[in-house]
Amino acid sequence: MNTATQVLLTTSDLSLSAGKRVLLDALQWQVKSGECWCVIGRNGAGKSTLLRTLAGMRPVERGTVVIRNKKLQQWPLSALARERSFLPQGRVDAFGYRAIETVLSARHPYHDAHYWESPDDLELAHAALQELDVAEMAERDVRSLSGGERQRVAIAALLAQDAALMLLDEPANALDLAHQVSVMQLFSRLCREQNKAVVMVSHDLNLAHRIATHALLLMGDGRWQAGPVEQVMTADKLGLCLGHPLELIRHGEHTLFLPGH
Repeated sequence: MNTATQVLLTTSDLSLSAGKRVLLDALQWQVKSGECWCVIGRNGAGKSTLLRTLAGMRPVERGTVVIRNKKLQQWPLSALARERSFLPQGRVDAFGYRAIETVLSARHPYHDAHYWESPDDLELAHAALQELDVAEMAERDVRSLSGGERQRVAIAALLAQDAALMLLDEPANALDLAHQVSVMQLFSRLCREQNKAVVMVSHDLNLAHRIATHALLLMGDGRWQAGPVEQVMTADKLGLCLGHPLELIRHGEHTLFLPGH
C-alpha cells in the first residue's frame, strides 16, 4: 500500500451560487490522502451543492476543481469513478436489485475488457456487506430493506468501488446510533489505515469532531473557513456558521458541543 501523502483534490477560486445568492466565493482548498474532512453549514449553505460539484455531478460555475493533477472535466467517466466515489444524500431504488447486485455495480469502472464480475469482485462485494453488517441481506431485494439497511448497502457499494477520494453527503443519515458510530469509525479507519481521503457533510458535530482531522465551514453567504479541526471547530466559529450559539464541554478525552442560550 502506498502510504505517501498525495494531494487528491484541489479547488482554485471555486464559486457556487443558487439563483442570485452566492453560496461559496473563491474557495482555495486542498484535500490530501489520509485526511478526513467534515463540511459544516446550516441548511441551504451549499454543502450538497459543493459535494455534487466536486463529484462532477454539477457543472463547475467558476474556478477549477482538480482531481490529482487533472481538471475534473478532463477525466473520462470510468477513470473518474476509479478516483472518486460519491454517496448522495437521498437514495431511491427504483428497480428490484438484490443487495449483492447493488454492491457489485460499483465494480463496473474496473471492467475495461469484460462485463461479468470476477471472483475477486464477488469477494470484495461480500466483504463490504460484511463490514457494514448487512451480509445476511445479500440476496434480499433492496426495496424490501429499511432505510438504514439501504444506507448501509449503499456505503458497502462505496467500499467496493475502492476510490481514494470519498465524497459523502450525510453518510450516517437514517442509521441507528450504533451504526452511526460504527460507520463514522469505519471512515476514520479508512483514512488512517488505507490512506483514503474523506469529505463528508454531517450535522452531528460531536460525531464529526471525534473522527475528522479537518473541517470546512460554509457560512452560506460566500464566506468559508477551512483547516484542522482544533482550529476550525471552535464554539465561536461553529456558532457563527450555524447561526446559533454553542457551548463546548470537555468530557474526558471527548469534546461535546451543546446548544447555548
